[in-house]
Amino acid sequence: MKIHDLGLRDYLPTLIAMQQFTLQRDNRTEDELWLLEHFPVYTQGFNGQDAHLLHKNAIPVVKTDRGGQITYHGPGQLIVYPLIDLRRHNLGVRNMISCLENSVIALLAQYGIDAYARKDAPGVYCNDAKIASLGLRVKRGACYHGLSLNIDMDLQPFADINPCGYPGMQMTDMKTLGVKVNMASVKQQFVSVFLSHMQLGDK
Repeated sequence: MKIHDLGLRDYLPTLIAMQQFTLQRDNRTEDELWLLEHFPVYTQGFNGQDAHLLHKNAIPVVKTDRGGQITYHGPGQLIVYPLIDLRRHNLGVRNMISCLENSVIALLAQYGIDAYARKDAPGVYCNDAKIASLGLRVKRGACYHGLSLNIDMDLQPFADINPCGYPGMQMTDMKTLGVKVNMASVKQQFVSVFLSHMQLGDK
């Protein structure tokens, strides 16, 4: 699996790059894992309801082709895009989502944060607040889009939406939970944990 640290990127060109990679890949294409941050943006799933944007502000809204409703991305939030051939790994979408959720839970445990997943709402939660959001799209047996993990970010933009379509959903980040860590360290640790969960670690 190729690992790419893409730094801070605009959302739309990154979305287009993911789509193109997925459409052009074949059964011999090596999987890739993209790690990055986005400039401030709201993204809305293809079936997303406009009503979940409660207050318009200066942050752009980009309609995308993932599932789910509206969420916010911004600096200080780790974005992970797994571009993975699910068929080759004999994985279903639910398996992939669980792998991502469990990777985040294991990562947070390394910092003493007790986190958990919920069957009724994809993502990772701490003390009834959401710290990581997930959304995937599958084409030709391969997935793209992925997860966002709140590290040390401005959470205020979440107040202008129903995060992931859930009115009143509280959002949190690692800093709010008392953990100060740099993005580079979290990226490295996530890669290690994720590859372990994918059973693709160094062998």
